[in-house]
Amino acid sequence: MGTMSQQSFQVCGPVLLALLVLVIPVVQNGKVLVFPMDGSHWVHMKTLIEVLHAKGHNITVMRMTDSWYIKEFSPHYTSITLKSAGGFGEEFLEMFTSRLMEIQRGSSTWAHINLEIEMWKSIYEMIKTESELIISMLEDQQLTQSLKEAKYDLVLTDPAMFGGIILGHYLKLPMVFNARWTLYSEAHFMIAPSPLSYVPFPFLEFPDRMSFFERMKNVVMYIIAEAQSALLFAPTYNALCERFIGPGVSFLTLVQRADLWLHRVDFIFEFPRPTMPNIVYMGGFQCKPSKPLSQDLEDFVQSSGDHGVIVMSLGTLIGQLPDDVAEAIAEAFAELPQKVIWRYKGKRPSALGNNTLMMDWIPQNDLLGHPKTRAFVAHGGTNGVQEAIYHGVPIVGFGLIFDQPDNLSKMRVKGAAKTVDFATMDKDSFLKTVKEVLYEPSYRENMQRLSRLHKDVPVKPLDNAIFWIEFVMRHKGAAHLRTESYKMPWYSYHTVDVILFLISSVSLIVLTTYAVIRYLCCRKCMRKTKKKLQ
Repeated sequence: MGTMSQQSFQVCGPVLLALLVLVIPVVQNGKVLVFPMDGSHWVHMKTLIEVLHAKGHNITVMRMTDSWYIKEFSPHYTSITLKSAGGFGEEFLEMFTSRLMEIQRGSSTWAHINLEIEMWKSIYEMIKTESELIISMLEDQQLTQSLKEAKYDLVLTDPAMFGGIILGHYLKLPMVFNARWTLYSEAHFMIAPSPLSYVPFPFLEFPDRMSFFERMKNVVMYIIAEAQSALLFAPTYNALCERFIGPGVSFLTLVQRADLWLHRVDFIFEFPRPTMPNIVYMGGFQCKPSKPLSQDLEDFVQSSGDHGVIVMSLGTLIGQLPDDVAEAIAEAFAELPQKVIWRYKGKRPSALGNNTLMMDWIPQNDLLGHPKTRAFVAHGGTNGVQEAIYHGVPIVGFGLIFDQPDNLSKMRVKGAAKTVDFATMDKDSFLKTVKEVLYEPSYRENMQRLSRLHKDVPVKPLDNAIFWIEFVMRHKGAAHLRTESYKMPWYSYHTVDVILFLISSVSLIVLTTYAVIRYLCCRKCMRKTKKKLQ
């Protein structure tokens, strides 16, 4: 019996092993080259890097000499520091946001025009700096040769910058985007059909049910943005593509050729809209259950009693506010029975009440997940909004710069947030808004409903993102999920040539028919005239 069992095992063992290999996907340790964007974008890129490292993959991160958040040394990755600055250093970004807030405090039309001019001037400077970085990087033969010899499996990059995109194509590697924004616009507008009748263009703060005039403005702003892209981005980036990739290659083509788009939203946050097979939604992937607070912070939170706690943070870019705004906020907080935990790096306001704890840094996720947290006063960045959704905490939003007003408008439409007009805000208006979110139950109920929907999924967003990154590694790309529309000229993509041909054909038929009928009628009339003359 023993001998027969042993022989059976010797025969069946290899067969079972082969079956297991076929059934269970095998992912060997991959090599990932990461070209991230600094600031708040690095926060979520770092989450992906840490999980990929924990799964045994080797990560190399490209960073600039002026990197702010991206450290040179880490247990999760090795770094390559480029010789040039990327133009996104802490000092520049803080100065940029401070200037934008100053302009916003002026409520005149001229102030808003100034805001637009200032933003586009700064963006142009960033493009110029990044262009110099790309040239320096790709002309460094020692660097590019070492990157080729490393034999990476894919490039993971943020399409809000062009450096990682052109580097990935230069190295001829599969491309995965950690995306919400591109150089051009919100990521969907780059690759997915976007009917302007019900898909609001970013920054307009429109809902998906627009009036006639809102739809008209939506179309006009889309055309303006297309023109700005053609005038501002295209000349610089297309010249780089011609120089380093090949003739006839545009930056739009390179962006649209990405294998996979990991999109940092989901349809709990985003309005329903057309999408594409190579867009993988991972909204809230950085969110996680809260951990216990430090003892002193827990004591402060518990001291709030039944009134609870308000958490305030304005993200990584906005460390301080104009003095009059900070004083108004502090004065309003002082009149509330709730305790307040406020992350703030600026000058301590003189009106700060005993109920407010001001800190340089706060464990935001852990505070939002605390059962005593009643509201989140925030700037409206994607990370903060998604953490608020995950923990079911309603938002009082400022919506200061970039995508923040648009993010908050989506939450406002869903009844989970109330926004403050930063240009005209004073103590009374801010206090009124905070009280409405605190004491009107619908805000909390709506946000908790969104939280339940967000969590009710078969696969966690982070697990889904990692699966698809490894999928691209296993299959050396995901070309079968990518539409070939990026190879089409714009007039073919929008069927302009077909429409013109059909209009021309119908017009030709109509005109020919008209000419024949007229000819026959004229001949008939001429015959009648001849008969009368006879």
